[in-house]
Amino acid sequence: MHFGGTELVGLIVAVSFAAGLNVYATVATLGLLTRVGLLDLPPGLHLLSSWWVIAASVALFAIEFFADKVPAFDLFWNALHTFVRVPVAALIAYGATSQLSPEKQLLAAFAGAVIALAAHGGKTAARVAVTPSPEPLSNFALSATEDMLAVFLTWVATQHPIAAAAIVAVLLAAIVFVLRFVVRALKNLFRAAEAELNPASAAEGRSLP
Repeated sequence: MHFGGTELVGLIVAVSFAAGLNVYATVATLGLLTRVGLLDLPPGLHLLSSWWVIAASVALFAIEFFADKVPAFDLFWNALHTFVRVPVAALIAYGATSQLSPEKQLLAAFAGAVIALAAHGGKTAARVAVTPSPEPLSNFALSATEDMLAVFLTWVATQHPIAAAAIVAVLLAAIVFVLRFVVRALKNLFRAAEAELNPASAAEGRSLP
């Protein structure tokens, strides 16, 4: 499939979101789809079809598959990958628009980074909420769902980029809602902790108009 105009925008939006969830699965999927002839990557992304890049991505995905499913350690892993998923998404968006002007390439890279950061932030917020659970099944199920979603979104983006972008729009709206809920919950938690540590101040605060 050739990408141009609206299709290119849809590809960048969906692939950037997928990279924010699992960058190795995204890169490997793009490369493999190109190799089997189901995708014609823009000139700036031809490197992704290299067997060396595909092999490295698959190997790193295998490592992440297990590391990302270990409670508590997954928080450290995801924090570390803030410096991997977001920059790689920006580079993919930049390469996908190599036929455009440098200004538009930079704008695409910025948009890709922001979308990947939103996906990454939503993923991290979900982990913070699930990790305290005493059983490991919820962590495993959540991580596996994220892996499958990254592969699914990448595939849909290469076949139906507009539909993929629409799916991402819905997911971004859900992430904004969840993040607001998490921030509100954290504020309430800090207030409760402060009240326990300093009940006099808390009582004084409640008595003020």
